[in-house]
Amino acid sequence: MIKVTLPDGTSKEVEKGTNSFQIAQSISEGLARKVLAAEINGEIWDLERPLNVDVSLKLLTFNDQGGKSTMWHSSAHIMAEAIEFYYPGVKLAIGPPIENGFYYDIDFGNHQISESDLVKIEKKIIELAREKNPFLRKKISKDDAIEFFKTKNDPYKLELLSELEDGTITFYTQGNFTDLCKGPHLPHSGYIKAVKLLSIAGAYWRGNENNKQLTRIYGITFEKQKDLNAYLEKLEEAKKRDHRKLGKELELFTFSEKVGLGLPLWLPKGTELKERLVDFLKKAQTSSGYLPVSTPHIGHKDLYVCSGHYEKYGEDSFQSIKTPNEGEEFLLKPMNCPHHCEIFNSSPKSYKDLPLRLAEFGTVYRYEQSGELHGLTRVRGFTQDDAHIFCRPDQLEDEFKKVIDLVLYVFNALKFEDFVAQVSLRDPNNETKYIGSVENWDKAENAIICAAKDKGLKTVIEYGEAAFYGPKLDFMVKDALNRSWQLGTIQVDYNLPERFELEYTGSDNKKHRPVMIHRAPFGSLERFVALLIEHTAGKFPLWLNPEQFIILPLSEQFNDYAQEVSKLLKNYDIRGLVDERAEKIGRKIRDAEVKKIPFMLIVGEKETKEQMLSIRQQGKGDIGKLSVEGFSNLVKEIIEKDFIDYK
Repeated sequence: MIKVTLPDGTSKEVEKGTNSFQIAQSISEGLARKVLAAEINGEIWDLERPLNVDVSLKLLTFNDQGGKSTMWHSSAHIMAEAIEFYYPGVKLAIGPPIENGFYYDIDFGNHQISESDLVKIEKKIIELAREKNPFLRKKISKDDAIEFFKTKNDPYKLELLSELEDGTITFYTQGNFTDLCKGPHLPHSGYIKAVKLLSIAGAYWRGNENNKQLTRIYGITFEKQKDLNAYLEKLEEAKKRDHRKLGKELELFTFSEKVGLGLPLWLPKGTELKERLVDFLKKAQTSSGYLPVSTPHIGHKDLYVCSGHYEKYGEDSFQSIKTPNEGEEFLLKPMNCPHHCEIFNSSPKSYKDLPLRLAEFGTVYRYEQSGELHGLTRVRGFTQDDAHIFCRPDQLEDEFKKVIDLVLYVFNALKFEDFVAQVSLRDPNNETKYIGSVENWDKAENAIICAAKDKGLKTVIEYGEAAFYGPKLDFMVKDALNRSWQLGTIQVDYNLPERFELEYTGSDNKKHRPVMIHRAPFGSLERFVALLIEHTAGKFPLWLNPEQFIILPLSEQFNDYAQEVSKLLKNYDIRGLVDERAEKIGRKIRDAEVKKIPFMLIVGEKETKEQMLSIRQQGKGDIGKLSVEGFSNLVKEIIEKDFIDYK
């Protein structure tokens, strides 16, 4: 007999060799019908894999991310089977589950495929799903696996096999399809009831532009058609909120191939928006004792060799800049922290000088593959709201909590109410990814866990997600469409102070090493603005909006009064413009609605005589007449309600 411990702490004694599906049946037939996979000691398994030792068990349904991933992984295999049916001889690369659905990268050779072909593939997927073919797992020797894919003439699987150790290789077969795969998978294909193939894209093999470009087909599946319908409705809403579309309509930013891919150009309205975010955070930082610093856009290569960034990120950086001096090389700045370490080192420090909080809105550069670039969310040049706190070890936890307070203030001011704090720790199975001593890592991880617990944050622990120099607390924010974005981050670092030999003189008159906290509540301003656009659908909080009002004269004869009102409102520090175009009022209103301007102030003969304004609020319609002073009081009231100064 073996002992199986369930998530609620209860345990069951079962015979050795019992599988997770049988345990689900013993609990409830209803549960057994819903369960898709099992989490065994933190690792996801097929339901039918036998259990031979004492384990902890969590049964996963479609409500769990692990359950979804299992279904979507199996769906990728079924899609590959359907594609092989219509396009014999294709070469298959990789087909993983992703956050929403799955994809498969395929070399179609001489076959042609387009968006119009996706419908017939969808029908074939459902046909194969209804066959309820079991997913059969089989261990196979490396030699046999290589022989199998040699007969299929598949160079991609052969390359993957060359990197695997004999004894660790498994195949999965369902119906007429066999693939190299470590799993896990559904018990059978019949769990899949609804499918939508979403798009076709190009993708370089292994993300390398020097490799062949493959065809990537994205899809998603569900247990019920109504769930797919709801997802597709949400997808349509997401398209309307796409920051690339709205960014163009609202005249916030643009891109130019002449300037370079992934290098955003901020237009006047977008720059105003970005600078208001910067001013907002600067004000809070000043209240919290941060000191502003500014560093160059480039640094000597030796700086990043010292920090470890060159070793870890050298391949993701732009090529080095060589000068006429022999052996002298510079890099575009990939990180701000090495520069801040050198600022700390610029003068002697005492224990009384700590904590030292240095803040910079610093632009950094990383060479992302062109296929990975996406609007403002994945760029090659971006600005971080970066700060580095140098503190004594006894100050670490208190400083970390203060940063959490600052992040929560930012989220509260911008109405991000649904988030989880992800405690990102080392990968216990691969310590070569990290620099520094085990002792320092233990201290850093413990400080983060304790601080998050003391602040009452809802947390999840993710192993293997730490930065190479230290663990971190990542804030995973859900937007209005329930999509998760990684935004603010706080990191504890004992390692860069070691590498840069940072020191302060303690109360014992001896030299000591400070601890470093990296923090960025926005993360990247570009990514933050993208999220803000999509979360609000371009309807920004009134205090942040580049244009808070637009005055719409009914005809040209009221333009003078409109300009007079505009000047008065600017005296109240309210931002806006006058639409003096010779257009009908209906057209002006529609255009203002498209531009998401919060207030439309309509002026005609009555308003001019009465020195009043007819107020129309975006999304609400007419709200009545107010004087200029009355309107300014309304704006002030809304802003005070939405915006609270950092204390």
